[in-house]
Parts: sequence; structure tokens; C-alpha cells
Amino acid sequence: MEWVEIDGSYGEGGGQILRTSVALSVITGKAVRITKIRANRSNPGLRPQHLHGILALKELSNAKVKGASVGSTELEFIPRQPEPKHIRVPVKTAGSITLILQALLPAMAFTGGSFEITGGTDVPWSPPVDYLKHVTLHAFEKMGLKVELEIKRRGHYPKGGGLVVGKVEPWEEKKPLRALEFERVERFGGISHATNLPAHVAERQAKAARERLEEFYSVPVGIETEVSRSLGPGSGVVVWAETDKLRLGGDALGKRGKPAETVGREAADELIGALTTRMAVDKFLGDQLVPFLAFAGGEVGVSEVTNHLLTNVWVVERFFGKVFEVEGEVGSPGRIETAGVSL
Repeated sequence: MEWVEIDGSYGEGGGQILRTSVALSVITGKAVRITKIRANRSNPGLRPQHLHGILALKELSNAKVKGASVGSTELEFIPRQPEPKHIRVPVKTAGSITLILQALLPAMAFTGGSFEITGGTDVPWSPPVDYLKHVTLHAFEKMGLKVELEIKRRGHYPKGGGLVVGKVEPWEEKKPLRALEFERVERFGGISHATNLPAHVAERQAKAARERLEEFYSVPVGIETEVSRSLGPGSGVVVWAETDKLRLGGDALGKRGKPAETVGREAADELIGALTTRMAVDKFLGDQLVPFLAFAGGEVGVSEVTNHLLTNVWVVERFFGKVFEVEGEVGSPGRIETAGVSL
């Protein structure tokens, strides 16, 4: 049996290594052994949300798994034949739904199937679900991958309770993604939401973001507002720029004592910062694209080379050898290119 050995403390050293490694194990059929999982973190080893992603991939590929428990610093994952399934992931906390999907979507692209995940839709240190839906999936579609996603219910820290459902069509035609620099911003979109909070919170977030964007750009700005109920209160805003290449995004979360206007401006400023580089891909989308670029090929310009991106490239190359060229220093704009691999 062919094993791929992964040092879980390499580079950024977080859950990204787990998600990409196990997804690639399912896709390639190669067994993977990950050691020193999150070794340099204050709470090393597997956390519950990492475990949920691993168990979802175990179900998808009928895998044999050793070390899949909270706190484990070593994991062995031996995939069998993956097949299209309806995968349910019942996270009982505010564990990030989008991070679980970062593990599930690359593998499901090769099988097809559907998913139903509960947990956190808008939580710290992970992409908001609106970013995934409107920025990430937009880029996937350019690469020939169709993913449908519906937000049934919001979930915020600490109670969670969000619900996201969707389906993935098998990735038949893999289209290389070529998006270095954009020439023009055509319009802005966005969603400002407030859960278990007054409607004016969502409206003030949207207004502040819109006014900030209009200071810099004279193109249409359409930010929708959404007011809903769930297990606990929370708010946030995601804004994106529609360019002649892809979409770039910015986001911010509300919290107790933080004015709604500050939330809106934060999201807008993050997006404006990415746009000033003229690169077609923002720093968050950059690392999310890596596993998909490995199969589709392409060349993209990123607003910032991050440790997450470099770590994801390293993981992919543990499976396939040297397949990426990355230009640019960490913290600066850069470029990533690959001819892609064929299975």
C-alpha cells in the first residue's frame, strides 16, 4: 500500500493540512498518515470540527481510519472506493460549516453527491458561508465545477444551530483558470445579516459598507439585508466585487459592543485593500483554489501570498511532486501557476 506521510506541524500548521490531505487521499486512493497534528497550537491535536470533516470523508470513501478522536496528534486514513452519497454532518456547536466543506468539496467534486451540515455559518477564523457561496463557488463554476448551496438557517458562536444544504455535480470538464489581474470593477454585491437582532443592525452594516465602497468606486453597489431567527444572536456582512475576471470578497462579523457601522466599514475596507493590488484573486480565495487548480490547471494572481496558500501547495505536492510555481513573498501580492495533474 502506498502511504503519503504528512507533517501536521509544517508551515501554517493548522487544520488546513488535515482537510487537504484527507480530501486528496480520497481522490487519489492513496493512504495518508498525518503526524504532529497542530503540534504548535495552544490546544494541539484534532479539534471537533476537524474530526467532523474527517468523518464525512470517511463516509464518502468507505475509509478505514485510525486516530480519529479529539486531541489525537496522529491520524491514519485508508480510503476505499468513494461513491456519491448524501452526507450529513451534525455539528452540535458553532464549528465552522465552511471549513468542513473545504474538506468535503474537493473529494465530492470527483464523486458528486449532496450534503447537509449543521453548525456555524458565520464564526471567527473561518470563511462566512456567504463568501463561500458568492465568491468561492463563482470561481469553481469558471473551472467547470457546479456546486449548489442553500443557507437554511444561520448559526453564530457559541451556540451554532446553522444549517446549510447543497449538492455537487461530478466535475466532468476541468477548465483551466486564468485570472492574473482584473481590468475593471463592474459592480459590487453583498449580504448584510442580523440574526435574533433588530433589523436596523443589518441595515446600518449595509449602509456603512455601501458608503465606504462608493467613496472609492463609481459603480453600482447592491447589498441585500437579511433578518432571521436561530439559536443565538449574531450579525455580519460579506461584500464582493464583480470584476471582468472573478469576484474578490471582504467580510466582517459583529459582536457585542461593536457598532454596526464599524462592521460594515471593516468588510468594505478589506475588499478595497484587495482591489488596490489589481490582482484577480483575494488572499482568502487563493488558498481555497489550490486543491482545485491542482486538477484543472491555470494561473492566478493573488492579492497576498499567505502561509495558508504555501502550506496548501506543500500538501498537494506531497501527493503529486512539484506541480506549482508560486511567485511573491508572504504578505505581498503574487502569482500561482500549475499545469495541473491527471489521475
